[in-house]
Amino acid sequence: MVYDVIILGSGPAGLSAAVYAQRARFHTLIIEEKPLSGGQILDTYEVDNYPGLPGITGFELGQKFRTHADQFGAEFVNEQVKEIQVEGDKKLVVTDKGNYEARALILATGARHRKLNVPGEEKFTGMGVSYCATCDGAFFRGKDVMVVGGGDVALEDALFLARSCEKVFLVHRREEFRGARILQERVKETGNIELVLNYNLKEIRGEEQVSSALLRHSTEDAKRELQVQGIFIAVGVEPNTTAIQGMVAQDEQGYIIAGEDTRTSVPGIFAAGDVRTKQLRQVITAAADGANAITSVERYLSTI
Repeated sequence: MVYDVIILGSGPAGLSAAVYAQRARFHTLIIEEKPLSGGQILDTYEVDNYPGLPGITGFELGQKFRTHADQFGAEFVNEQVKEIQVEGDKKLVVTDKGNYEARALILATGARHRKLNVPGEEKFTGMGVSYCATCDGAFFRGKDVMVVGGGDVALEDALFLARSCEKVFLVHRREEFRGARILQERVKETGNIELVLNYNLKEIRGEEQVSSALLRHSTEDAKRELQVQGIFIAVGVEPNTTAIQGMVAQDEQGYIIAGEDTRTSVPGIFAAGDVRTKQLRQVITAAADGANAITSVERYLSTI
């Protein structure tokens, strides 16, 4: 069996592509590694910038996307991609459970949380160190915690944790945050969030669980040790491109080089969502990529 298109990933980009592919009457397969569709938005407590759905949770939005794809009869398999082989117009996807062939391939594999690689981070992952406040925040109700980062996710995490934690230290290595102004305003207005600016996390300490964090000033010879039971690291993401290393052109950070038409350096392979080079990585831009990808697939298939 040869599919018209195989979509790798079931975040907003992959699910949007699935809907458009089914409407185009393509024989389509979506391969997802995780048991739940939705991608990174599953880790977001509240999505307040997706048009028409203010205040919806990330989980709810992800499920709406999946339900929409299901209504059009999209075919999903839950498998891990091991390798991709390209032979002329044929693309072979090798997974841990089987092989799948298609005439076109959409890479919508998204991105993963970046680590700081400081002493204690790996040791205490799952024992006080987390990369998902909405996933693990409930375990720290009434406790003191720390969020590390300066972008939207870090600010959102701090606000989310402040609802149930006693104290939230928001640590950022610079004087100014990168996140949206409205989030910065909310953070500064929240009484149990303390800003710790111009400090870097240098070590995570504890016995069986996290008990403190050692910080060092960015420019001065100063240190601080904060007593916290949880540390949430929100310092950005990096693309999930393990299976396609060396196959398509990528930039210095590993993102797949592709424009608004989602075309990559290899004919018949397209990149959509957070995995590709782009100015803004948001749910709405990922969903747009999915639609663009199918339009490009249609044009490509008409030429082979």
